[in-house]
Amino acid sequence: MERLLEVMRRLRGPDGCPWDKEQTHQSLRPYLLEEAAEAVDAIGKGDPSEIAEELGDVLLQVAFHSVIAEQAGTFTYSQVEQHIVDKLIRRHPHVFGDVQADTPEAVSANWKAIKAREGKTAQSICDQVPRSLGALARAAEMQKKMGYTFPGKDRLMGALEEGNLAEALWLMVAWCREEKINPEILLRERCEESCL
Repeated sequence: MERLLEVMRRLRGPDGCPWDKEQTHQSLRPYLLEEAAEAVDAIGKGDPSEIAEELGDVLLQVAFHSVIAEQAGTFTYSQVEQHIVDKLIRRHPHVFGDVQADTPEAVSANWKAIKAREGKTAQSICDQVPRSLGALARAAEMQKKMGYTFPGKDRLMGALEEGNLAEALWLMVAWCREEKINPEILLRERCEESCL
């Protein structure tokens, strides 16, 4: 990581790359989303070499943002790293402490309780789910947090007959969730079938 940070400092230094030097947190947002999506694609393909390469591109984004912040005096990579290490230890008291959590469900319940104590639970469901997620993934996560369940195929057919495509999509997401299918991945796989 230190080598990567050194490279980024050089790229953003006085004799560095003009493009890299002009980037900001804001200008890099699309690249962070794109690199994360490419990593997800690589994982879907299952090629370890490609996964390693794409995860490197995600790590580049972490280094890039860290060096931008370091130069602005707002935070450092060490702080980024420390935040996640502290969070992982704090949110895993069943591993690093004396809390009992023997099932994934117990771990999840404990995790939610810890987040609530930390004040990390936003007031609004809309604020709890990142707006930059794909729309299907965001809808699925919002429905999960709302406790929304699929009201049935009749309601879906009614929305389609009315031409209310937004409602039909919302209901399709709920149907996927009921079937324990991730709608974002399902549609991505269908897109891939169309590319064959």
